[in-house]
Amino acid sequence: MTSKWTEAEAWVVGDIGATNARFGFISPDGQLQYSRTFAGEEYSTIEEALAAFLAERSPLPMPLQGAIAIASPITGDRVAMTNQRWDFSILALKERFGFDRLEVINDFTALALALPRLTLEDRLAVGGSIAMADAPIGVLGPGTGLGVSGLVPCESGWVALAGEGGHATMAPATDRESVVLDRLRRHFDHVSAERVLSGPGLVNLYTTLASIDGVPAKRYTPAQITDLGIRVEDPLCSETTAMFCSMLGTMAGNLALTLGARGGVCIGGGIVPRLGHAFVLSPFRQPFEAKGRFQPYLAAIPTFVVTHPLPAFLGCAALLAQ
Repeated sequence: MTSKWTEAEAWVVGDIGATNARFGFISPDGQLQYSRTFAGEEYSTIEEALAAFLAERSPLPMPLQGAIAIASPITGDRVAMTNQRWDFSILALKERFGFDRLEVINDFTALALALPRLTLEDRLAVGGSIAMADAPIGVLGPGTGLGVSGLVPCESGWVALAGEGGHATMAPATDRESVVLDRLRRHFDHVSAERVLSGPGLVNLYTTLASIDGVPAKRYTPAQITDLGIRVEDPLCSETTAMFCSMLGTMAGNLALTLGARGGVCIGGGIVPRLGHAFVLSPFRQPFEAKGRFQPYLAAIPTFVVTHPLPAFLGCAALLAQ
């Protein structure tokens, strides 16, 4: 690692999910100097993981500012992750490492903040027309969970929304989806969108479809269910992936209507970007637009897949630059 910046210019950023913790050093303009990914299960606390990363910073000096995007609601000083065992105090973490400033935000709030910094090469268009300038933008994406946010224009630039829309109730759009969700309600008190639109959600969809059809379910991982080769050989995996994309379209269309997101809807997370062009060919857009009298309104709204490898880092940098 070569030192390019002074102490005041080196910011530490983080992207903490249920599976991995990613940290990096970044400049105010979003140039990444160095990054590392740690398996969350190997560290009992976020302090241990961050300390391991900062120990590798030489010859960079200790940063004075930092921002961490985390897959958890941020409602105060105490952060307890939804899909991970880490639980910590923001103030105590700041004092532990001697930061002058430490911001901790929801990971999809960070993704929303990153959108103005993305280039055309950082996103894949999936239908719709041209995004309207200075209009709200919807953001969602399935990974270990389902993140939802939005970006709203204001006089000073943009404001990112912090919410937990992934836990909204999932509604069916077809008879087949109704049967699946009815079956899932036998196992969960509340069938949220995250119960079907996430890595574990893919498994829920697959095993439920197998049960409904009376066929044995294989012990597939989420990555195997969406794998092109396996989908060619296993029609049930193909249907699961198609239903997943359709249900995501339903949620994305609901978000677009709720926010008036004529600036577009952007999809991130760990699953959809890996589908690549197959997602463009999926049934996603049909339920996105299928809102009765508002079909023309939604047909004009463009949708995009965020393909930048570390968009949360850009969002953290944007927050620190404010």
